[in-house]
Amino acid sequence: MPSIKDAILTLALFATAANAQDQSIEDVINSQLQAFRDRDVQEAWQYASPMIQGIFRTPETFGRMVENGYPMVWDNSDVRFLDSEETGSQTRQEVQIRGPDGLFHILDYEMIETPQGWLINAVHVIPAPEMFS
Repeated sequence: MPSIKDAILTLALFATAANAQDQSIEDVINSQLQAFRDRDVQEAWQYASPMIQGIFRTPETFGRMVENGYPMVWDNSDVRFLDSEETGSQTRQEVQIRGPDGLFHILDYEMIETPQGWLINAVHVIPAPEMFS
């Protein structure tokens, strides 16, 4: 027979799983961005899709890729959510972020819905339009 302690632990785990599933796309992106600001790569890793986790294999490798390849995500501020669009089984969310260089960048987050809730499946930098004089 399960103890009261086991029952409470089980309820807490169900509540945590339900909370993760209730997170909106914006919540997931914000949570991962906050984790990067906090340098908590283990936490940031939790918001990456199984495909991303399969590619990078470890949170540390994933963190190094973000630090070196996406400095505006690693050192982000002034996050603003722009347009979103559903495309089949994915949702694309544009996000404006200020990077460590002080410049704003537009990122296209590819999100997938899983039994665990929304996860980040890819991030693409949208190039700034060329300016003509």
